[in-house]
Amino acid sequence: MKVVYRVTIAFTGLLLALPVVVRAELTSKQKAKLPLAADRKVSFSKDIYPLLERSCTKCHGKGKAKGGFSLETREQLLAGGDTGTTVVVGNSAGSYLIELVSAINPDNVMPQKGSKFTPEQVGLLRAWIDQGLQWEEGANFAKAPVLNLKPNRPKLPGPKGDHPIDRLLKPYFSKHSVKTDTVVSDRIFARRVYLDTIGLLPPLEELEAFVANTNKGKRRKLVRRLLDDRKSYAEHWMTFWNDILRNDYAGTGYIDGGRKQITGWLYGSLFNNKPYDRFVYELVNPNEHSHGFTKGIIWRGVVNASQKPEMQAAQHISQIFMGVNLKCASCHDSFINDWSLADAYALASVYADKPLEMVECDKPTGKISDVRFIHPELGGIDSKADKATRIRQLAEALTSPNNGRLSRTIVNRLWARFLGRGLVEPVDEMENESWNADLLDLLASDLVDNDYNLKFSMEQIMTSLAYQLPAVNGSEQAEKEFVFRGPLVRRMSAEQFVDAIATLTGNWKQSPAKKIKFDGANLEKKKDTDVPEAKWIWSTSKAVKGVKPGSAYFRKSFELPGKPKTADVIVSADNSFVLLVNHRNGMAGTNWKELKFRNLADRFKAGLNVVTVRADNSGEGVNPAGLWLGIRFQFEDESIKEVISDKTWKVSNEEINGWNKLKFDDTKWAFASELGGLNMDPWNLANELKVKGSDLAFGGKFRESLQNKTELTTALGRPNREQVTTQRPSVATTLQALALTNGEVISKLIKDGAVVLSNGSNKKKRLVKRLFLLALGRGPTVAEADMLDDLASGENLVESVEGLLWAVAMLPEFQLIY
Repeated sequence: MKVVYRVTIAFTGLLLALPVVVRAELTSKQKAKLPLAADRKVSFSKDIYPLLERSCTKCHGKGKAKGGFSLETREQLLAGGDTGTTVVVGNSAGSYLIELVSAINPDNVMPQKGSKFTPEQVGLLRAWIDQGLQWEEGANFAKAPVLNLKPNRPKLPGPKGDHPIDRLLKPYFSKHSVKTDTVVSDRIFARRVYLDTIGLLPPLEELEAFVANTNKGKRRKLVRRLLDDRKSYAEHWMTFWNDILRNDYAGTGYIDGGRKQITGWLYGSLFNNKPYDRFVYELVNPNEHSHGFTKGIIWRGVVNASQKPEMQAAQHISQIFMGVNLKCASCHDSFINDWSLADAYALASVYADKPLEMVECDKPTGKISDVRFIHPELGGIDSKADKATRIRQLAEALTSPNNGRLSRTIVNRLWARFLGRGLVEPVDEMENESWNADLLDLLASDLVDNDYNLKFSMEQIMTSLAYQLPAVNGSEQAEKEFVFRGPLVRRMSAEQFVDAIATLTGNWKQSPAKKIKFDGANLEKKKDTDVPEAKWIWSTSKAVKGVKPGSAYFRKSFELPGKPKTADVIVSADNSFVLLVNHRNGMAGTNWKELKFRNLADRFKAGLNVVTVRADNSGEGVNPAGLWLGIRFQFEDESIKEVISDKTWKVSNEEINGWNKLKFDDTKWAFASELGGLNMDPWNLANELKVKGSDLAFGGKFRESLQNKTELTTALGRPNREQVTTQRPSVATTLQALALTNGEVISKLIKDGAVVLSNGSNKKKRLVKRLFLLALGRGPTVAEADMLDDLASGENLVESVEGLLWAVAMLPEFQLIY
């Protein structure tokens, strides 16, 4: 048998060496072993194109030509490669391509990776060659033009004056027979938009006022008003961006400095509605407060080269802001898209301290990477420049108005967030086609034209007819080709669910996650959000140096012009305190190093009120004692009133019967002694107030977005944030069902909430009905009304409320956004 061989001979010249390859032809016996050619007419489009696309283009198409061979066009296929002619038209047995795919030589088989050609598939290729290498006009295996990259403003169909999204979608709806004559009710719309903009259930009074309003433009006004609630907006969207940017308050890397929070910068950016291009620029070319994003996570121990910090930066910048998946290409040329190892390393090199050697599947290649953006046409990066300059050039290229991908990627994420499915899917694969390219282009160009104001885009989407259509189930979207028929029914996020329970009960967390850092928030403060100038007080001015252990009893009576909308209370006492409002439980604290917050608006009334505090100075000997308190009231007319701890408070060292009641006569009590401001020694709590006492914190309630994850929120889908998470799964799981029905966390939330909600209430039926309305945004049916009456008739109000909380919290209608 004649041996098949390949010989490389090196010719040495003055300038370079050229490899020459000699290939032997197959023997007759080898040709006899080839699979037989198909005995039918072969179709290029149906039989050949899919085979070559699947098995050959990764190395020999789409801009790649390993071994000098490309099959992007018929001409290139016939030209062959470094080994010479690859295909002989009319002679498949003499074609090198057939030799390779037939595995005649086990050491020389194509494709080298992945599934091999079957005999039937080789037969199709042979027949194709023998029948003349038919190639349909216009067909090629070239790299497809990049989609969604260049800016484009579409032309809008008429009529002018209508909502631009509606104008674009009207022909689409007509073509696909989508009914648009009915939109959701005001109640459903309000619940949907409250949860989407600020992540909270609509307050009952606001919901009823909205439903009763007959103004034609009330829906747009509601959307705008909610987006203008900077505090609630920022707290809600922290969840979205924490997931995407891998920012958390505890976890891998934080203890040993291998990871850095960007919480303060992120909250401040959301609170102040930082333009999106500036938002991205500061993440890519970071300052001291946003540096944690590109710093990444420095993993302990030996890690894969694809997990080095500079490669993490490349992966996450491309995924988050460009919708490009470089994860596979960080290890080897990607098998799922056209990105190469060289592309990934070129972007990573922007953040490298020294030239990067490319490592393929953890094996060094000996090749040094160049430095460039994944789309160099958007902006050049000087490979010889210092690191800081390279990073700046990358940020400028990424946020250039010429980069249409940046704006398309974020508006696609917003559309998916509000309507359940992106215009492009998956949302991290922005090189895919959109189901409506003009709509994607409209949203993107409008974002840029409105100074990258994300709230403009949100309002534009949420005021469209598309957003206001009745929700459809995911199963109804199972067409072979996706057709938009309305927003998908969505599940509340873990944070929304926990906040919804707190909204029902009024039992909010009084502090954020312990290690949360708000440095760099740079909040724009208004005069009415400044912290009260309260003083530390006690029964004697000597308390700052030390008094014997014991209790002091404080009272403050005052008038309010009306029932307050909010009553934000902030307190600390050395060592502990119990505070009551109008003889009703208010709040308590046992750690003087922490400021306690709470909104106690439901405890106050128009007219005369009294706040009483028992402050306990514990310990074995003489030690400092003090009470510091501030209350800010806000009323329906937006007016502000403050009550602070100062020398006008009454104090006694003896507990007298009835001392904490409104009508108690305290005229014989002494006035309190002022000890000094909040930051005086030994307490020094000004920094605590600076960190926690911003507009964010002084509300007296901290939402779940500012807490560490729990067993419940983990089960409900909150990720660990060690990887980029751009979408959470919305399908219910067994783990979620167990956590919701038997979990300790949900049980405690409901039990504690029932106690708080029931405290001081003596109108059972009214409380139970109000709770139901707040939870679902509608009145009860006849059957539900009977159930509520049964609950209200129980002797134990706390148990009745707890039962109702369990009942409504487990309803799909409560957990889902319709």
